[in-house]
Amino acid sequence: MQTIGVIGAGLMGNGIAHIAAQAGYDVILSDVAMDRCAAARTTIAKNMARQVSKGVLNQAQADAALGRIRLTTDNGDFASADLVIEAATENEGVKGKIFARLADVLKPDALLASNTSSISITRLAAATGRADRFCGLHFFNPVPLMALVEIIPGLATSHETTAIMQAFAARLGKTAILAGDAPAFIVNRVLCPMLNEAIFALGDGVGSVADIDAGLKLGANHPMGPLALADFVGLDTLLSIMQVMQAGTGDPKYRPAPLLVKHVEAGWLGRKSGRGFYDYSGPEPVPTR
Repeated sequence: MQTIGVIGAGLMGNGIAHIAAQAGYDVILSDVAMDRCAAARTTIAKNMARQVSKGVLNQAQADAALGRIRLTTDNGDFASADLVIEAATENEGVKGKIFARLADVLKPDALLASNTSSISITRLAAATGRADRFCGLHFFNPVPLMALVEIIPGLATSHETTAIMQAFAARLGKTAILAGDAPAFIVNRVLCPMLNEAIFALGDGVGSVADIDAGLKLGANHPMGPLALADFVGLDTLLSIMQVMQAGTGDPKYRPAPLLVKHVEAGWLGRKSGRGFYDYSGPEPVPTR
């Protein structure tokens, strides 16, 4: 396996492209518009420059890795890919359309994966036409720094596909864990309800943003408070995951906090929109409540 396709040049997609190129793979990075692809390449270049400054890479390695990334808006370019990783928005309908458009493009033995953080892999596989060669490959943000990747086989995923994905994760320098195909898998199954509960506590007046985050940082030794982490993840992403968990399990304990819903409706999505439970317009984040 030598050529990796990545669909979606946003935060997760550009991170996946970064580490794949750094590991020596040829990378095809796509999005709906070339300006998005170009912005992703700029981000990757900046992040690699930071790695050079810290001694993680030398300049020649960074230049070579960046040179292995090809940008495109044409699905036809994935015909040469050995593995294509979908890293689009966390929306099952959008992902399904992407997989359907790839059906007549990919070579017969190509593998396909989704970076979904919560959606059923077995259900997504049904749209691919190659369920045995499809699985979940869930990276964590920021991809170049986070050591973990969840590999999620679907019901029809072959043992060979799972083994190839494990070897791929190892070449990327990641620690892989196998997760069952249940709503939100392992990490988000545990993490997202905690973030949601912190938002419930804020909405119920149990504590302020600053006090809830300080409480978990100092009382539970978390490196980041749950409300700051929710902003970092993206409140729209968190809401989507909670909705998937509630729908997939039928358990009311996964009901999204009303304050989370209100923030998303207002467009206050966290760091990426400049406002969430913190205001990011100044030099330092400031709690909004």
